[in-house]
Amino acid sequence: MDTPQLSSLYQQLILEHYRNPRNKAELKEKTVEIHMANPVCGDEIRLQLRIEGDHIAEAKFVGQGCSISQAAISMMTTLLQGRKLDEADALAKRFTEMMHGDEDASKDKALGDLRALKGVSKFPVRIKCALLGFDALQEALKKDGAGETH
Repeated sequence: MDTPQLSSLYQQLILEHYRNPRNKAELKEKTVEIHMANPVCGDEIRLQLRIEGDHIAEAKFVGQGCSISQAAISMMTTLLQGRKLDEADALAKRFTEMMHGDEDASKDKALGDLRALKGVSKFPVRIKCALLGFDALQEALKKDGAGETH
């Protein structure tokens, strides 16, 4: 179980990414774009990637929503820069496992700041918020095979 200090630090990290999101901007030379929405709470994002060969050269997003959805995609896009496509897919799967309560996943250092969102797994209604960007990422990775903007 997280100590109160660690829990507070995690909360601060989530709020920091929400208030000052990383990579929140239009990507001019995108190769794939995926729009995702969570109508239950109004979260909406467009994930934009520039994929070169077998890696993600650049990742950005635009959208709005709750602190959890926006912080999660901010953290995710930061981790995606320069990653190979199979690493990005593994990251999405690992984060999804953490959101579904997998304790080993919540300790995986590969998730970086995303581990701050571990507590969201205790609130089933909020899991969709945290996973919105990752659902978009998995769709983007499926569609990239065509090599065109979607």
